[in-house]
Amino acid sequence: MVTPVSAEWSPETTRHSRAQNSRAQNAADVVGTVVDPEMPMLTLADLGVVRSVEVCDGDRAVTVTITPTYSGCPALEEMRADLATALAGAGYRDVEVRTVFSPPWSTDWITDDGRRKLAEAGIAPPGRAGPRTVGPIPLSLDPPSAAVRCPHCGAPATEELSRFGPTACTELRRCPVCREPFEHMKEI
Repeated sequence: MVTPVSAEWSPETTRHSRAQNSRAQNAADVVGTVVDPEMPMLTLADLGVVRSVEVCDGDRAVTVTITPTYSGCPALEEMRADLATALAGAGYRDVEVRTVFSPPWSTDWITDDGRRKLAEAGIAPPGRAGPRTVGPIPLSLDPPSAAVRCPHCGAPATEELSRFGPTACTELRRCPVCREPFEHMKEI
């Protein structure tokens, strides 16, 4: 069974043949529970890094394909180990976790449920980055838009404190209304 590469992957969208249905769905369900090591309020599926789950060899071997949030992601080895441990614990004897970088991950791949979980944890979810073009990636040296909604009080505009937060994909902001600081996941 191969789950197609998709920004919309989830255990619920996995399709299987009748013979593989139960073990393949089980593998997808297990993968769907593994949390992100840097943002533990999200699963890797919520974050959109899971690209596919393949079950073969009599339903005993699993290959999971992931795309990290960026090529230098320091949590990549932890993600791989957590996926392998979870699947081994569910009885899969051969587990392989593959990493692919093309197409590159986008914050647009974060699920709606993942965006909700970020906001509930006090992290402003990213806006939509929009469609990607083929070829060189346009670069802007302009500062990012300041229109980031406060996850605490909902104020429509906040101020940037630092372009870099505790992870490379976040920045630190503060709300001028409730004065609470918070992280914002940058649009990528």
